[in-house]
Amino acid sequence: MSDRVVVVTGAASGIGAATAERFAALGDEVVRLDRSAGDGIVECDVTDPAQVASVLGALPRIDVLANVAGIMRFGTLADLTLEDWNQHLAVNLTGPMLTMQAAIPQLTESRGHVVNVASIAGLKGQAYTAAYSAAKAGLVVLTKSAALELASAGIRVNCVCPGGVLTPMTANLPIPEGVDMALFGRLMGPLPMTEAAEVAALIVHIASTTTMTGSAVVLDGGVQS
Repeated sequence: MSDRVVVVTGAASGIGAATAERFAALGDEVVRLDRSAGDGIVECDVTDPAQVASVLGALPRIDVLANVAGIMRFGTLADLTLEDWNQHLAVNLTGPMLTMQAAIPQLTESRGHVVNVASIAGLKGQAYTAAYSAAKAGLVVLTKSAALELASAGIRVNCVCPGGVLTPMTANLPIPEGVDMALFGRLMGPLPMTEAAEVAALIVHIASTTTMTGSAVVLDGGVQS
């Protein structure tokens, strides 16, 4: 059992919901954030600086910040709109920056952990996900930069890099017409897609380590093998 306070973004479904459940099962007090309020969910749009500062600033303690909120859409580079590009960057990269920034005082007090959910797409080229891949690559390096800067405060910052994960988001992603299926097939590894609960278990494990920081841990079913 634990007395940690854990903040999970994107907690309404998918990896976020599984992560919140996993921490709660350990006895942690879990603050579930998502862009729409609901049963046990605190409304927080991670792209809104004022809202992030208000919600996280109201918490007297934060031991773990799990940045899970994210979006992904397939599409060709030729058809990528500036609006879509900006939205991917806002949710997948700016959001984690804002929440980390807002939580620094409490994480310093608790000598806490940040675990960001990046992606295998942030470590290698991936067709038809230009905006998503760019944002997740940025998140990997943001994680490493923050780990260096915040180490003196006792804050550890790591990220997980999953491959394909079975979530409501991935289940409903339409494949663009006319894609090169050989390129598209490179998104998959030799093993089946990962369950959200397995990613959640990895996040919880990382948040329980004492000297691990600046790491990007891959869980991709063999995509990079």
